[in-house]
Amino acid sequence: MSFRKVVRQSKFRHVFGQPVKNDQCYEDIRVSRVTWDSTFCAVNPKFLAVIVEASGGGAFLVLPLSKTGRIDKAYPTVCGHTGPVLDIDWCPHNDEVIASGSEDCTVMVWQIPENGLTSPLTEPVVVLEGHTKRVGIITWHPTARNVLLSAGCDNVVLIWNVGTAEELYRLDSLHPDLIYNVSWNHSGSLFCSACKDKSVRIIDPRRGTLVAEREKAHEGARPMRAIFLADGKVFTTGFSRMSERQLALWDPENLEEPMALQELDSSNGALLPFYDPDTSVVYVCGKGDSSIRYFEITEEPPYIHFLNTFTSKEPQRGMGSMPKRGLEVSKCEIARFYKLHERKCEPIVMTVPRKSDLFQDDLYPDTAGPEAALEAEEWVSGRDADPILISLREAYVPSKQRDLKISRRNVLSDSRPAMAPGSSHLGAPASTTTAADATPSGSLARAGEAGKLEEVMQELRALRALVKEQGDRICRLEEQLGRMENGDA
Repeated sequence: MSFRKVVRQSKFRHVFGQPVKNDQCYEDIRVSRVTWDSTFCAVNPKFLAVIVEASGGGAFLVLPLSKTGRIDKAYPTVCGHTGPVLDIDWCPHNDEVIASGSEDCTVMVWQIPENGLTSPLTEPVVVLEGHTKRVGIITWHPTARNVLLSAGCDNVVLIWNVGTAEELYRLDSLHPDLIYNVSWNHSGSLFCSACKDKSVRIIDPRRGTLVAEREKAHEGARPMRAIFLADGKVFTTGFSRMSERQLALWDPENLEEPMALQELDSSNGALLPFYDPDTSVVYVCGKGDSSIRYFEITEEPPYIHFLNTFTSKEPQRGMGSMPKRGLEVSKCEIARFYKLHERKCEPIVMTVPRKSDLFQDDLYPDTAGPEAALEAEEWVSGRDADPILISLREAYVPSKQRDLKISRRNVLSDSRPAMAPGSSHLGAPASTTTAADATPSGSLARAGEAGKLEEVMQELRALRALVKEQGDRICRLEEQLGRMENGDA
C-alpha cells in the first residue's frame, strides 16, 4: 500500500512577490532613524507617506503614488511637529486626511491638498493634546467617521472625535507598562493591545472595561504585536523564552491556550503583521529582515498554514500596505507592500498567477470601501456597524473627497454624501453643510462632466474654424504664387 503526501488545496499556495522596476521606486528618501517599532510608512490609493529625518522637529513626506523616481531634497514635507514623528495613519474614510503622533506628546490631523504638497505643510487641521509622554501609536476607527485612537508612552489610550477636537474616552488604568500596538476589531466595537508586561488584552473602549486578558502570551522580553482577525480571533507575534520568534492564534472566548503556536527563527527584529480580511492571509515582516513571510488562516487545524516567503537582498526599515481598493485587479494583485530601505521606498507586488484575463470573483470578494458606516456620535451612543463594502469588479472610482472641517461644537461637519430625497439617518449631524455639500455627489459629478464636455466641444469648434481659415489662406497664397510664376502678377 503506497502512501502519498496530500498537499492542502489553497488558491493562495502559489502567491509570489515581485519588486517593481527601479524607475517605479521612490529614490533618495531619508527614512527616519528614530528608535521606535512602527512601520514608518502609510499608503492609500492616492498617496504614499513616509516618516523622514528632519532637523529641529519631526516631519513626514507625502507623495502622490505617481511621483516615482528620485525625490528632490527640497520636496515639501508635513513638518508641524516639534519632535520626531513616531507613527502615521491615513484616514480610511478620506484619502486626503492623515494623522500623526510624535515625541512632542501631540497628535495632529492634516488635510493634504488633492494633488499633493507644493509647499511645506506646517498648519494641521486640528491638534489633539492629552498625552503627557510621546505618542507612538495612531489608528483610525474602521467604521465610524472621525474617530481616532492614540496611545502613548504614558501607558494611556485616548479616543478622540476629530470632527469636534474633543477627547471621547481616556483609558489610563488598563495598561501598567508600555503599549506595543493596538488593533480594532472588524466593526470597531473592541480593540486588542499588546503590552510590555507580556499581556494581550481585549478592551471595550466605550465601557472602559477589560473583556479578556492573556498574561504571558509570549514569554520573551522583546516586543509583541496583536491584531484582530475578521472572525474575532486574535493573531499575535512575539518571542519565546529562548528568544525565538513566534506566531500564535487565540480564541478570545478561551485565552488559556493558543489555538496554534508556531516558531519561526531566532532573529531579533520585531515581527509586524499585516492582515487581509478578504483572503484571510497574514503577511509577517520582520524589522531588519529582508523577507516577507505569508500565512493563510483557516477554520481547520493547524489553523496557521505557511504559504511562502518573499526574499530580497536589502533589509527593511519599515513597511506600508496598500488597502484592497488601491490594487490592480486586472493583474490578480492581492497585496502591495511599500518596503522602506535606508534611502528609498520599493513597492512589492503580491500576485496570484492566473491565466484568465476575466475578473476573479474568488480573489476579490466585496471589500471595505471609503464610506463610513457610522458617525462618531452614533458610535459613542452604542451603535456598531460592519464596514460598508464595495465591489472591485468595475475598477472602482471613488467620489470626490471633501475637506475635513473642525467644529468646536459637538457636531461633525464633515458630512457624508447626501442621501436620497426624503430619507433620514439616525443621529445625523445638525445641518452645517453648505449648499454645495447638500447636492448629491452623483449629480455634481454629472454636471462637472457635462461642463467639461461642453468646453471640449467649444475648443473643437474653434479649432475647426481655425483650420478652415488657414486652409483658405493657403489656397489664396498658392493662387498668388501661381500667378507670379506665370508672370501675371
